Amino acid sequence: MTQDHTLKSENLDVGYDGHRVIKGLNIEIPMGQITAIVGANACGKSTLLRAMSRLLSPMSGQVVLDGKAVHQIPSKELARTLGLLPQSPIAPDGITVADLVGRGRHPYHQLFSRWGGSDDAAVARALDVTQTANLSESSVDELSGGQRQRAWIAMALAQETDILLLDEPTTFLDVSHQVEVLDLLTDLNRDLGTTIVMVLHDLNLATRYADHLIAMKQGQVHATGAPGAVLTVETIREVFALNSEIIVDPVSQKPLMLPIGRYHQGNHHSIKVSA
Repeated sequence: MTQDHTLKSENLDVGYDGHRVIKGLNIEIPMGQITAIVGANACGKSTLLRAMSRLLSPMSGQVVLDGKAVHQIPSKELARTLGLLPQSPIAPDGITVADLVGRGRHPYHQLFSRWGGSDDAAVARALDVTQTANLSESSVDELSGGQRQRAWIAMALAQETDILLLDEPTTFLDVSHQVEVLDLLTDLNRDLGTTIVMVLHDLNLATRYADHLIAMKQGQVHATGAPGAVLTVETIREVFALNSEIIVDPVSQKPLMLPIGRYHQGNHHSIKVSA
C-alpha cells in the first residue's frame, strides 16, 4: 500500500505567455482514490495537471505536496512520489518496451550509479501488472494503440510513485482499448493503492471509473465531489453548454449522461430510474 500524502493547489494561477488559464484555484486531491478531471476544451484541465507535476511554473500561488511547494522539491525526490504520463508521449525510434519501462527507474539513480536487482524487480513488476511482459523485446513503434499505452503506463509504474497523473490516457484509442486502459488503472488503484488523477474527455467513462470528479470551467473548479453529486443536468449545461438527460448506468449504477442535440429537442422523454 502507498504512503500517506497530500497534494493540493493554493490560490494557483497558471498560464502561458502571460495569459492566465487557471485563476486562483484551490483544490485538494483525495488520496487513494481515482479522480477524473473533466470540462470543455481549453478550460484548464491539462494545464492543471502540468502545474501539479511541475512542468509549468505558477504565475502566483503554488502546488503543495506533503506540505512543501513542488518547485522546492528536488527533481528526483519529486519523481519518486509523483509520476506524470503526458498526452501522446513520444518514444525514441526503435526503443523496445523493456528499455522504455526501464527509463522509469531514472529517479533512483545517481551519477555513475549502477542498475541493480531492485531495478530489475521494479521493471518486472511493471511489465507483469500491465500484461506487457510478452512484449518486452518488441519495438514500441510496432505496438497497437492499447499496447503502446500499457507500455507507457508500465514505465510510469516502474517509477514506483504513490501518485500517478495521466493526461487523457485514452486519447486516440478505440473503445475496447479505452476500457482496457481504464481497467488497468483501476487495478493499480485497488491492488496497490496508487492515487490516480486523470484528465478524460468521455464524461460517462470518467463517471464510471472515478471515485471523485472535478468539473472545470474557464480555469476554475465549477463542481467537485462524488460522480452522483457532480454529473447533473445543471452542471452539464453550465460546463459544456449542452442539454442532457441523466439516468442510472445499468452496468455501474452510477450516473449516465445522455446528450440532447438540436435534432432531438422536444423528442426525448424523461426516464425514471431508481438510484
